[in-house]
Amino acid sequence: MRGDSYSKMVETSAEHEHEHLHQHLVLKSAICSRLLLLAMIILFRTILSPYDTSASLNPPCLSTPNATLSSPLQNAVVWDSVYFLRIAQCGYEYEQTFAFLPLLPLSLSLLSFLPTQTPLFILSAYLINNLAFVLAALYFYRLSLTLLKDPQTALRATLLFCFNPASVFYSSIYSESLYALMCFGGMYHFVCGGNNLAVLFFALSGCARSNGVLNAGYLCFQTMHRSFHALFHQKRLPLALQIIFVGALRTACIFAPFLAFQAYGYYNICVGRSRDEIRPWCKARIPLLYSYIQSKYWGVGFLRYFQLKQLPNFLLASPILSLALCSIVHYAKSRPQTFFSLGFLAPMEEKSCGVVFLSADLSRSKEAGSVGKSSSVRVEEHLNLRRRKNVIKGDVATVPIESESAEAWPGYLSASVLPFLLHLGFMACTAFFVMHVQVATRFLSASPPLYWFAAYIMAYPTKYYRWGYVIWAYSITYIFLGSLLFSNFYPFT
Repeated sequence: MRGDSYSKMVETSAEHEHEHLHQHLVLKSAICSRLLLLAMIILFRTILSPYDTSASLNPPCLSTPNATLSSPLQNAVVWDSVYFLRIAQCGYEYEQTFAFLPLLPLSLSLLSFLPTQTPLFILSAYLINNLAFVLAALYFYRLSLTLLKDPQTALRATLLFCFNPASVFYSSIYSESLYALMCFGGMYHFVCGGNNLAVLFFALSGCARSNGVLNAGYLCFQTMHRSFHALFHQKRLPLALQIIFVGALRTACIFAPFLAFQAYGYYNICVGRSRDEIRPWCKARIPLLYSYIQSKYWGVGFLRYFQLKQLPNFLLASPILSLALCSIVHYAKSRPQTFFSLGFLAPMEEKSCGVVFLSADLSRSKEAGSVGKSSSVRVEEHLNLRRRKNVIKGDVATVPIESESAEAWPGYLSASVLPFLLHLGFMACTAFFVMHVQVATRFLSASPPLYWFAAYIMAYPTKYYRWGYVIWAYSITYIFLGSLLFSNFYPFT
């Protein structure tokens, strides 16, 4: 017994040391990737002339018409970065600026001690976003390790994120880095059982990008399963009602910042205006400013982008959409019972191993009472051993289709990945049918299943090795094109 305890301690110590080394590698990779992107941006901006030079025209704020906002680095600001910097300097002056949510401008406002007309202000904006990316990469690794239970796959997926196809946006004055940080932070605390902290992160993600409110779907998925288990397995109606109430309250907290920003826009644009001055959306039954702006100024709407002249943009988005489709289809074919039942028919012992489906209290019901903490640990150990053997054999087919045992489904094919795939599927459909489709590359770049699936198929070199090269080639190509085109005001996603 003492020998077993000692060997367990040695094994645990080795795992912690291994995890520390991986986190150090993730930190180095994230920093190196940002330095590489910034170097490429500076290089291409130096040797090429920008397509549009109007960014350097930065008139004074409406509130302070005599103040100058000119900066020697203003001509280095491109595309939506112009809006974010302008909002940080002058606030929301025009209707269309409300399309850009306030988290990034508020973060830049923290630099109010720096004169906004100096290069230091713009450099600080770049610093904030690149620092946020590094923190997002660390959170993503911890999320992947917690959910996949495989350090190698978690590391590989994180490296793919560090060099993702939309990397240029994460090193520019865009909201992607802050959004990814809040998303991955919320997801990590969600899978670890810290729902209150997850709600805070998800609410902040809704302050960075409008699709951040969709992260409420994770809490809704969990609430649905927990209330179902309490009502039909434990026969405890009061507990089920309590779970639903708490879930609804947490969901409302995630939506609250976004709705508060819409109310702020309504107050600034609609309140106190004469009938002739009032905007059309102010008279709507539900005066939602964001959807009106997207439709009027950017032409966003269902199937409105399905035009022959937009075919190049569909081709530009086809790699990321194809990867999203393959990740969902592969999971659905491997685990049809779990996928099409939304996890309700997943094995009970598998759902009891984590908090995505059940809480620690609910997993100790009579039906799952035999599955305690020690058995979960044994399942994980056996699961990882089988997975390593299958990787050595290079045969994913050694895992039986829809086995009723949790030990047969490690990593990417575990039931806990399901809500992340459902979220990805909804996002991909929205990008394809509603949005400017070329934006899909950066719109989906903060979706973990893309990197988990890519890392998963790379773990089977004898079966999928060519696809590993294709995925890396795709990322490198888009990093190069993004640095070349985006930094010089040419269209890119």
